Amino acid sequence: MQTESSNQPNWLRSYYFTRAAFSLIWIAAAILSGGQSGLAAFLLVTYPLWDAAANLVDARVNGGLKANPSQALNVVVSTITTLAVVIALGKSSHAVLAVFGAWAILSGLLQLHTGVRRWRIYGAQWVMILSGAQSALAGAFMISRSFGAASPTVLDIVPYAGFGAFYFLLSSLWLVAAAYRKAQA
Repeated sequence: MQTESSNQPNWLRSYYFTRAAFSLIWIAAAILSGGQSGLAAFLLVTYPLWDAAANLVDARVNGGLKANPSQALNVVVSTITTLAVVIALGKSSHAVLAVFGAWAILSGLLQLHTGVRRWRIYGAQWVMILSGAQSALAGAFMISRSFGAASPTVLDIVPYAGFGAFYFLLSSLWLVAAAYRKAQA
């Protein structure tokens, strides 16, 4: 019988792959939305809501919210962001991009913290650490763009989601390769 710690790499592979798949589907829907404001609004609300749910599930699988304070805080931040996006949608697309930027910074720093903590236990978290750092930088870029004259759209979030998908997929594949190497040893 496998222990919880021996199942952890299996969980992380599945979790990272699922996060990548969601992001890729989200990106496709954003591109195909054709600027339809209703679909774009739905996608903009769904993205941080999904992040909150994914962090909640992952934290629960890994000992609960108390054992994973950075993920617990990320659940709160992403939930508040979801509500802030709903409010910002009623104001302007600039406000929506600013909310996404602030969220990218906070969630990126929390992901970075989670990656550092997990590296000590499970290894192979360098991709998540890099992703968290890049998310924070992307957030600063989104905030700066939110002050621009051009009206942002859901497509302004696509590169951020694309890098997230890339990093989650790379993390999943890295863990698959590590498991293969371990099995061959």
